[in-house]
Amino acid sequence: MRYFLVAGEPSGDIHASHLMRALCDVDPEASFRYIGGDKMREVAAGCFQDMRELAIMGFVEVLTHLRTIKNNLRACEKEIVAWKPDVVILVDFSGFNLKIAKAAHRVGFRVAYYILPKLWAWGAWRIKALRRDVDYPYSILPFERSFFHERGVAAEYLGNPLLDELPSPPSLEEKARFRTEHGWDERPIVALLPGSRPQELRALLPRLCMASEEFVDYQFVVAGTSALPQQAYQEILQAFPRVLLVMDRTHELVYNAVCAVVTSGTATLETGLMGTPQVVVYRGNALSIGLARCLVSVKWISLVNLILNKEAVVELIQEACTPQRIVQELREILPNGAKRERVLQDYAALRRCMGEAGTAARVARSLHEKLLG
Repeated sequence: MRYFLVAGEPSGDIHASHLMRALCDVDPEASFRYIGGDKMREVAAGCFQDMRELAIMGFVEVLTHLRTIKNNLRACEKEIVAWKPDVVILVDFSGFNLKIAKAAHRVGFRVAYYILPKLWAWGAWRIKALRRDVDYPYSILPFERSFFHERGVAAEYLGNPLLDELPSPPSLEEKARFRTEHGWDERPIVALLPGSRPQELRALLPRLCMASEEFVDYQFVVAGTSALPQQAYQEILQAFPRVLLVMDRTHELVYNAVCAVVTSGTATLETGLMGTPQVVVYRGNALSIGLARCLVSVKWISLVNLILNKEAVVELIQEACTPQRIVQELREILPNGAKRERVLQDYAALRRCMGEAGTAARVARSLHEKLLG
């Protein structure tokens, strides 16, 4: 069968690549055409546009790039019609992908949505479009299934892809080797995860680095990603020579860290599942954040807190995201900190909620059976 996929962010690139591999297992004749990134290209040829061209985030930022977005949508719609896939598989990235769902459905293509839009947070009015345009909806958060079912969307929860993608905890020997490989000393590590978008890096990394200056007994290490040029990190870190950088080794870094400061997003759930206590942070364009506060209908922004329906990890958003508050909250979750043990207990409950590994394989089998039927 012919599968057309659209992923617009680094996490979506990873999730889509695992789903592509699983589809190859159940369908030896599988062929692909897609918008994606390096991980998807490792699985199969067929990339006609790099996902980095789609990476626009925030209400104001979207408004200033409307022409680019419109051109990208038109190119994607044209490619779908020309290639004639058996199914269009949309992976997260709702602002773009819901428009593609509408266009594909309008011309008669079947549409699957893997990692459904977070309509329970904001934009619930879009449920009508989701119900109309998506044939095969797959949820990845355990509480989403009932939300969608109550609104007429037959979403399936077959697990969360992070359960497949996270590496096993390293041994003490592997941890020591990782530290030695980078020439780090014996001080405990605090991981800094400033996000994978340029605007997140500019808004957050300087604040995280300023907070690090209060902890001379710890090594602060930034988790860099090749989704951004290394120079973007170095331009900020040159003012903070004691803060270290490691590229594309986020999971290993988090496993080696005693705690972490994590930008809101999928990384908060990853960090929770890996068992590393964290402080969640976010800063954005003031107007975008103001609009979001008016539209968003949830108490928390981190997936850990949303899944557990409690404040398991502290969130420092916008005005609260200051170096002083980061310092204060880090002290609470460092070894012997007052909140550390409670966070670890909540993480154990989180792992029980999420279910078992094997999500990509289950989704691939389900989708293939539906397409054959």
